[in-house]
Amino acid sequence: MSDSRANQLPTEAEERKRPPFMVDLVVRLVKEKPLGTVGGIIVLLLFLTGIFADFLAPYGINEIHLKDQLSPPSFQYLLGTDNLGRDQLSRIIHGARISMIVGLSAASLSLFISIIIGLPSGFFGGKYDLVVQRFVDAFFCLPWLFFILSVMALLGPGMVQVIVVLGIYSGVHSSRLTRSTVIGIKENVYVEAARAIGCPPIRLLTKHILPNIAAPLIIIFTVYMGSAILTEATISFLGFGIPPPIPSWGGMISAEGREFLADAPWLAIWPGVALGVVIYGINMLGDGLRDILDPRLRGGLGRYGRVKVGKPKLAR
Repeated sequence: MSDSRANQLPTEAEERKRPPFMVDLVVRLVKEKPLGTVGGIIVLLLFLTGIFADFLAPYGINEIHLKDQLSPPSFQYLLGTDNLGRDQLSRIIHGARISMIVGLSAASLSLFISIIIGLPSGFFGGKYDLVVQRFVDAFFCLPWLFFILSVMALLGPGMVQVIVVLGIYSGVHSSRLTRSTVIGIKENVYVEAARAIGCPPIRLLTKHILPNIAAPLIIIFTVYMGSAILTEATISFLGFGIPPPIPSWGGMISAEGREFLADAPWLAIWPGVALGVVIYGINMLGDGLRDILDPRLRGGLGRYGRVKVGKPKLAR
């Protein structure tokens, strides 16, 4: 039994041959999670579209063609035009840049706040954790839409305001998950050993705790990136988000899409399709990363829960 168990443990040579973290993660995502791979491709296309929007868009975002107002999809305007004669495809392409900036920025701010609140709260515990978590509990009592709309009404519409409000709200909420992960990690033997030899708390947090909660943090980042994009579209639809003429997908659905829904349904359909496809891709990517990185969903030993099973040796 012990020989069989020993053969399952990866040898030192196998550990050295393993590819880097990100390369191994991508390879396993492609091999094991086809839906996660599709989601990753959608997210990659979103980023490429946002980065190269100026080159991909056939027209300017505010280039007006008065003679072509509310034109249906055609060879000249693949997705039609709006009430001012602006090309819908060009505005949707530039809207991908807005979604990319809002999603990445809000998710990054959310992750930072989650670490700042949850990491010391879970590590130190005691009265510090008790006081911090009571504030977090009070924050949980606030309805998310009411809170966001109230703050946006005070700050005014704008991209920076949307990113800050969404990042703070999501960061406080996700700090509870970061805290629970830290509580589970700090009870491990290697943390106790580092504490026993006099390792200071800052080094324990940065060198032993934080690297070992990287997997949940990656999952949090992907989940809240999709949530930020969807929430931005929601508040832009309600008129509190990114103001026109900036082409936000939610704002496009709310403004010309809702006003001319009967005469030009493509003004609401195409931004809605783009928003739905992107949110689906981000969610599938997040689910795939969770299944790969969470050892509780995979079991076994070794990095990310992967087991290398060898042939058991016959006892002599």
